[in-house]
Parts: sequence; structure tokens; C-alpha cells
Amino acid sequence: MFTRFTQPSRRSFSDLSEQEILALAISSEEDDARIYAAYADGLRDEFPDSAKVFEGMQAEEMEHRNRLIDLHKKRFGDTIPLIRRDHVRGYFTRKPDWLVRPLGIEKTRKVAEQMEADAERFYRVAATRVTDADTRKLLGQLAAEERDHESLARRLGDEHASEDVQDAEAAAEHRQFVLTYVQPGLAGLMDGSVSTLAPIFAAAFATGDTWTTFLVGLSASVGAGISMGFTEVASDDGVISGRGSPMKRGLAAGIMTTIGGLGHALPYLITDFWTATIIAMIVVVVELWAITWIQNKYMETPWFRAAFQVILGGALVFAAGILIGNI
Repeated sequence: MFTRFTQPSRRSFSDLSEQEILALAISSEEDDARIYAAYADGLRDEFPDSAKVFEGMQAEEMEHRNRLIDLHKKRFGDTIPLIRRDHVRGYFTRKPDWLVRPLGIEKTRKVAEQMEADAERFYRVAATRVTDADTRKLLGQLAAEERDHESLARRLGDEHASEDVQDAEAAAEHRQFVLTYVQPGLAGLMDGSVSTLAPIFAAAFATGDTWTTFLVGLSASVGAGISMGFTEVASDDGVISGRGSPMKRGLAAGIMTTIGGLGHALPYLITDFWTATIIAMIVVVVELWAITWIQNKYMETPWFRAAFQVILGGALVFAAGILIGNI
């Protein structure tokens, strides 16, 4: 009854037979080919040239697989043992392609280079574990091909995705990042930071009670975040505008709206009114500076114009809150 606890769930690589090493190599090449095919499929619509890179890498992995199968048939026959990466202790793992998504150009190329490095290390170690001359020769050849002066991803990239194409794809990826995350997130941060100034400071100067002010700020921030998130999701499905997933945009807008409001609400957890108010004012300045910086960096708005817009709007709302609070 204690067998499952006393016996290891995985085999040590040093315990594998030569047939099992070949079987492990075959299944690994098959898995890598499927991963590259998934990358190609995920990139094909937006980055067709880079998709060709991964199609070429898939073909390369299948060619390795076929050579390994031919050798296995020659030495051990047609029946290949079922042994996979997760059956071997200490063997490298692969992330499913859905964990790597969204598929960015640089991310997938770096993953591909790491996959090649892992495969090269495996073949190099495996070659030292076999005595058959043909098997050792093939494993050594595959190790050499995996480490061939430049990575396969880079070599195929030179062929299918020139520097100009890669620059264009990087620009398109950056634009998509701005449209999907930065733009709705910036709108949320501005809304949360500016629109909550009036209710929070109005409550502060009307009541003089820090806890009440915090509750007003918390409710205003969370409510505004929920409202902004749902508005963003409902306003555009992203199909025609190309702004990306409405859920991602909604989360970016909702979370940043809530953060923008909570920034100057949290200081009112401090019981001393003026200490909390002064800190809240400092936080507001930091928030307005952050909004200006994001506008300048990602939206290419000139510093002076961005600062003028943000500071003027924030000052007007801040003044309105204090005036209303003192009525």
C-alpha cells in the first residue's frame, strides 16, 4: 500500500537504456515540433514572416525525429517505448504554448533559442551514455546541429524575417501593446486620479474624519474602476479597431482606475487629519507626474502640453473638492 510513496515517480536519466534514450529523443523532437507549429499558428495573422521562421523550425525538428526513428527501427524494431520528458527526473521541461501567450516576437524567439540550448545539452549528455557507434554518431550530429554557430531561430530569421521586417514587426507589436494596455490603462489612471479628487477632499474637509474620508475614497475608487472596466469592454470588441482583446483592455482600465483613486485615499488610514491630507496631496502630485510621463513616453505627447493638461485638470478638480467640502 506504500508503494506509491516509496517508489520514485520518475526514472533517473542514468537508468535509461539506449533504446529508451532514443525513444525519449523521439518524443522530445515531436513535442518541440508541435510547440513550433503552435507558435507559427499564433503568429501567422499578425507576423507572417516570423511565422515562417517557426514553420522552418518545425520542419527541422521533424527531420531530426525521422532520423531518430530510422535508427531505432534499425536497432530495435518498429515498437518505440512510450517515454516522455515528464517520466525522467531532472529532464528539461517545456511550457505549453498557451502559457507563453500572448505571443510576442522577441519572447518566442528567446524561447526557441532556449529550447535549442536544452536540446543540444541533452544530445551531448546522451551521446556519452551510449556505446553503439551509429547511435553515438547520430546523437553527436544532432548536438552539433543544435549548437550550430548561430541558433536556428536566428538563422531562419535572417532568411524569412529580414532586419527591416523584424523592425516592422517590433513596431507593430509595440503599437498593439499601447492600444491594448497603455491607452486604456492611461485613461483609467487619469480618471481614477482626477475624478476622485473632488469626492475625497470634499469628504475630508467636510467631515474632518480620516476614516470616513478613506471609506469615501475606497468606494469611489472601486466603483470608478468597475465602471471604467465594463465601459471599456462594452465600447469596442477590438475587431475593427485592432485594439485587442476587450477583456484585457477592460482589466487594464479598471485596475488602473482603482489604483489612481486609492493612491490618495490610502493616506487617510492615518488618524491625524493634516498628516493624512498632506501625504495625500503629495501622492496626487506623484500621480499627476506619472500620468504626464506615460503620455510623453507612450503617446508621444510633448512634456509641456501633457503637464499643462494634467495639472490644470487636476488643480480644477482638487479646488472644486475643497470648495465643496467647506460649504
